[in-house]
Amino acid sequence: MDPDIGSARQAADDARVLAFGQLQGAAHRLGYLLGRALERECGITHLMYEVLLLVGRTGEDGLTMRSIAQEQVLTTGGATRLVDRMVAIGLVTRTASPSDRRVQLVRLTALGEETTVRASRLHVENIEQFFFGPLPEDHRERFADDLRTLSHFARNALPRLR
Repeated sequence: MDPDIGSARQAADDARVLAFGQLQGAAHRLGYLLGRALERECGITHLMYEVLLLVGRTGEDGLTMRSIAQEQVLTTGGATRLVDRMVAIGLVTRTASPSDRRVQLVRLTALGEETTVRASRLHVENIEQFFFGPLPEDHRERFADDLRTLSHFARNALPRLR
């Protein structure tokens, strides 16, 4: 317990609390701006886009449903519903693994590949404008490195999904 925080006012004014709140606020606002652009221009949610990237990174091998759930911090049921929606609109396929029929592998379709490329071009343009654009150029690489460090640390601290 931090003895410097003895009131709600002190908590609200704590530099650490403020910094984390600013991070969350920026992430929510940027997520909204960039997510709306993906929905409007490509017909997919930001979460679908993230799954397309994950699956695209694995190539022909495909990605397990469990891996999608863990990487996106979803329940297995949530991952199943998301992938079902993506199958329904033709972005991915889901098939049983040849080595273990209980394991489902998710792969991009041709439409999924094309959508990933189109969405990524738009997304990069918006990242440049809204995410990196406001930052001084000489801070961008360090900022991205710091975010990666935080992301990996938080991912490793999460309990494993069952």
